[in-house]
Amino acid sequence: MKKIVVLSGAGISAESGLRTFRDSNGLWENHRIEDVATPEAWQRDPDLVLEFYNLRRKQAQDALPNAGHLALKRLEDYFDVTIITQNVDDLHEKAGSSNVLHLHGELFKSRSTVDEHLVYSIEGWELKRGDLCEKGSQLRPHIVWFGEAVPMMETAIEITYQADLFIVVGTSLVVYPAAGLVDFVRPGVPVYVIDPNVPEIRTRKNLTFIPEAATTGLTRLAEQLIASAGT
Repeated sequence: MKKIVVLSGAGISAESGLRTFRDSNGLWENHRIEDVATPEAWQRDPDLVLEFYNLRRKQAQDALPNAGHLALKRLEDYFDVTIITQNVDDLHEKAGSSNVLHLHGELFKSRSTVDEHLVYSIEGWELKRGDLCEKGSQLRPHIVWFGEAVPMMETAIEITYQADLFIVVGTSLVVYPAAGLVDFVRPGVPVYVIDPNVPEIRTRKNLTFIPEAATTGLTRLAEQLIASAGT
């Protein structure tokens, strides 16, 4: 069974109604990235950070997967599919995808501020001051903030190198280190890039641009790949 690896970004979640940091001139709900998504922000004003992610969680809790997410799920019937996502929501899981690697953390999880290996699921949408880990330390959002290392990057590179086909969807390929994963696709492996705005990407052989939204572009590509799998 051929292995398909997908790198997904904010564009696919946006089609389910989840806003991105690049909405409203780079502001998200009138907050600067520096105020809510950095270690310095957490040290300076943890209540603001907790409130910000509580609102994101409340919104994401009611969001539904779109046709793009569902197309990726359908591919699992014919291929070995792994999704590497820059998104922190759970829309891929809601759609039923079984192999999802979150590069930037998970919105519906929290982790200890003294032991990063202590990670907990969040019931509902609120994480509050006074919610503690088993070692008695305040819990923080399980999010990789700007300026922090991306712990799952090495695993993502290994998965990318195994790909027989690589799909990029909903990402401008400007956020590193995730954008650099394309460089680890083996020579000769087909790469499909689905985005209404063709991102800047170094020219390589077997590269196909699909200038469409995630919902239509992924649906069309999935149909083509499934049809070819049956021949």
